[in-house]
Amino acid sequence: MRTIIYFLLCLYGIGFSHTLHAQNPPIENSAAIYLQIKKLNVLGSVLYIAAHPDDENNTLLPYLAKGALYRTAYLSLTRGDGGQNLIGDEQGFELGLIRTEELLAARRIDGSGQYFSRAFEFGFSKSANEALHIWDKNKVLADIVWVIRQYQPDVIITRFPRDKRAGHGHHWASAILANEAFTAAADPTQFPEQFAYGVKPWQAKRILWNTYNFGSINTTANDQLKIEVGGYNPLLGESYGEIGGEARSMHKSQGEGRPRREGSITEYFTTTGGTPPDSTLMDGINTTWSRIKGGAAITQQINALLNNYSIQHPEYALPALVSIYHAIQNLPEQNNWTKEKLQEVVQLMANCSGLMAEATSSSEYAVEGQSMQLQFFVNKRLPAAVQLKQIRLMSNQHLLFDTTLQQSLSVNDNTVFEHRFPVALHQPVSQPYWLVHPMENVGMFTVNDQTLIGKPESPPAYTADFTFTIADVSFTLHKAVQYKYVDPVRGEVYQPFVVTPPVTVSIQPNVVLSNVERAGKPVTPTILNVQLQANFSAASVPVQFHLQQGQAVVAQKDTLLNFENGKSYLWTVPLQQVFHAQDKPLLQPTVALPIQGKEMTYHLNVKKIAYSHIPNIHYFYTDSVKVITEPIKVVGTKVAYIAGAGDKLPDAIQQLGYEVQVLQEQDITDEKLRQFDAVIIGIRAYNIHEFLTTKNDVFNRYIYNGGNFIIQYFKSNYINNKPVKAGPYAFEVNGSPRVTEEQAPVKFLLPKHSVLNYPNTITAHDFEGWVQERSTYQAQPKDSHFEAPLSMHDSGEAPSSGSLLIAPYGKGNVAYVSLVLFRQLPAGVPGAYKLLANLIALPKHQL
Repeated sequence: MRTIIYFLLCLYGIGFSHTLHAQNPPIENSAAIYLQIKKLNVLGSVLYIAAHPDDENNTLLPYLAKGALYRTAYLSLTRGDGGQNLIGDEQGFELGLIRTEELLAARRIDGSGQYFSRAFEFGFSKSANEALHIWDKNKVLADIVWVIRQYQPDVIITRFPRDKRAGHGHHWASAILANEAFTAAADPTQFPEQFAYGVKPWQAKRILWNTYNFGSINTTANDQLKIEVGGYNPLLGESYGEIGGEARSMHKSQGEGRPRREGSITEYFTTTGGTPPDSTLMDGINTTWSRIKGGAAITQQINALLNNYSIQHPEYALPALVSIYHAIQNLPEQNNWTKEKLQEVVQLMANCSGLMAEATSSSEYAVEGQSMQLQFFVNKRLPAAVQLKQIRLMSNQHLLFDTTLQQSLSVNDNTVFEHRFPVALHQPVSQPYWLVHPMENVGMFTVNDQTLIGKPESPPAYTADFTFTIADVSFTLHKAVQYKYVDPVRGEVYQPFVVTPPVTVSIQPNVVLSNVERAGKPVTPTILNVQLQANFSAASVPVQFHLQQGQAVVAQKDTLLNFENGKSYLWTVPLQQVFHAQDKPLLQPTVALPIQGKEMTYHLNVKKIAYSHIPNIHYFYTDSVKVITEPIKVVGTKVAYIAGAGDKLPDAIQQLGYEVQVLQEQDITDEKLRQFDAVIIGIRAYNIHEFLTTKNDVFNRYIYNGGNFIIQYFKSNYINNKPVKAGPYAFEVNGSPRVTEEQAPVKFLLPKHSVLNYPNTITAHDFEGWVQERSTYQAQPKDSHFEAPLSMHDSGEAPSSGSLLIAPYGKGNVAYVSLVLFRQLPAGVPGAYKLLANLIALPKHQL
């Protein structure tokens, strides 16, 4: 069926068409709608609190949200920024961006909400005191209180205890802070500035610790509250353990793929505050409509709807839903629950009507100062009486487009119209809100807008508001404008719609060594590549490139360019011509050009992170080059690299002047390896690539014949339940110590060892300026051939010497390196480059 529809705004040049969508976003099926109606009758809420992505209990959350039908959410204090990445080379806040989206992907599976505090995961911590010292304890506590006051949970659950049994200092601190927030949220003298934003004091009924049995640590007990959470839900067609396994497997950057668990699963809880429960989480809490004055009758209405619900015809539920909507709206007491339930009823009316509404762009980017073509789409798939009343386009709470329609929708008739809109010259770029301002310190993101704190991500750049009428109820569906395309492999794909500047500007490489010599001669001078990418098309654009060192412009180029959208333009600059002030090691590019008759200067670059299990991620930053002027000597010319879990070591090796070749499994032969001065293994590679173990004899022959074999850290001496073989001599890394204090003193146990002297002299100065940590997963030698040149330890702990082990074998050497060079090299730490050069240059031995 085709319908010709004329909207009032045809007068303003909007074109309309009716086309069939090849593949639409899923609409809730009838069984899911029935479950939603059941949830409408439950007024109980739970907030789960822990420290990181993957700390949540992935079986308990779907049981609470989809089984018990409580409003359920997880508050992760951090975004997981400080961990390791098993799927790419992103580190720091980039990894936090990935893990944020992985958490949201898990929540879409288990039906829970997601919150965060402003805390930055700065790396492994061994005590709550350290975590609370590096974080701003009061601000993190304020964030938890803010979320509690907004969310108003009946029950709060923590994952960890308030002592060292928690293991990680962040775990420990999360439990301490959650219990303090349990009390502080109800105290009107605590963080009263929050009340200006519409919240009020809130006292949860109780706070519980979800105890556990993890390996050798069993904190469960028979006298604790026990809940069976492994049940099968026939409306979903799966158990909560199966849902949890699927949700857990979204943490792919952590290698957290898990089986879908069937069978009985018991969770244990002990009370740490409030009234202890007797037999259920909600003991003593009214979770029915009678908790709201005048609400008892609504229970009967919902029960009648459930009894009369038609699986084949969910649209038959609409009259009852309209009545329930009015009943809630007319209650004498309006609060968070009435607001939440009205939203649930609205979503149910949309689902029971088979309504689909979206606003999309065929381009991924909206460009400042240009225009964007958007498509608005509506389909009502079931025979319900629905009117499309209004469509509005919003940006940052500003109205950009409005129309009054009052159009009755036909069944399964696609209504589509397109329109081109201007993009404001100063439209804010699509930046994650916690990255808009520089961090306050190493432990906290800076967020100045109180209303953003706690949110998992930034609001969309543009939102389409579709207003519908069913009977006498008008309701609005708020839909983020998305980028939509058809991928030949994945099919129809929806991605975020991103606001970008008219041009972005980058510079490479990001770390430059300006004083490297080989055999007394300087290596090839570095060329800086400044790249401008045009995000629009225009002829004869006057462009001025600038390269700044501090406030001084050290290089400039004026040119006339014919811009093509998506095309890049390169300006090459020899480092020696522009780098002058030794005390200002950063070089930053900018470009100036006219936009809409105004001279505009741009300095931002954009990074796009794309993985198939999460939406695309974009963030903007000012690109720069850090110049290291310390003299560094290198020996040799060629290095092989075998990638592991993802790091940026090949770039650093190239900066040292080496030719780098990345090897694959088929390249590991005696003939191939003999050309290299050193072979370097990427982080955690032995826990990823079984071929490293099966090819160990080849590596050993390479070492014996004079090669240097450098193994970066791995976590376990096993892969796929089989022992790892790494080099000619045995060493153990399971349960080994790590040094998390980046400024921990380093003692030279073997000051005359070649790794500390050749070709560069290593001193205590070379361990200054390190970031996040010193070493991770240190090794315990099982063979006397190993030498340990260094010793270090965190405060209050015994010294450990497993951060660097070196052993001669034949003419060559094998080294195990748990020093976190993979973090220090991209950060531009000079001493890390000198250590790497010395490892590559370990001298050959006479047989």
